[in-house]
Amino acid sequence: MKSIQMKMDRKQSIIDKIFARVEIKDLGFILNGVISPCHIWTGPTSGEGKGGGYGRMCLDGQTVAVHLVIYTHYNGYIPSKKHIDHLCNNRLCCNELHLEMVTPKQNQKRRITRTREKNYVPIYNQLRCDGPISDAPN
Repeated sequence: MKSIQMKMDRKQSIIDKIFARVEIKDLGFILNGVISPCHIWTGPTSGEGKGGGYGRMCLDGQTVAVHLVIYTHYNGYIPSKKHIDHLCNNRLCCNELHLEMVTPKQNQKRRITRTREKNYVPIYNQLRCDGPISDAPN
């Protein structure tokens, strides 16, 4: 019984650590007909350029993607051949409702569709956070 409580305390401490660096912002994303605010990670990121702009944190001495930690916490294991897509198209968002498991092909198709949209500017470029990964607290 004690190990179950320790596991629950650890999970909660990880979520608390994440939400200490999250700002909830209404960026106009609508989910199922309702405005759904993004949970913007304000801590370190994976940098700029292709593949950049994702929130990063230190967990047990390892650098991990914040959105993957959140997805795993609320939904469980992510198979190795799956991707987690941000429905809101915001790489800094870690709102569990905005994250969806997809195949790499689905993720690629969505990315192509989004970049073809008129006046497309990735939200993470507009909300860039400062601080290298090494700034992440342990």
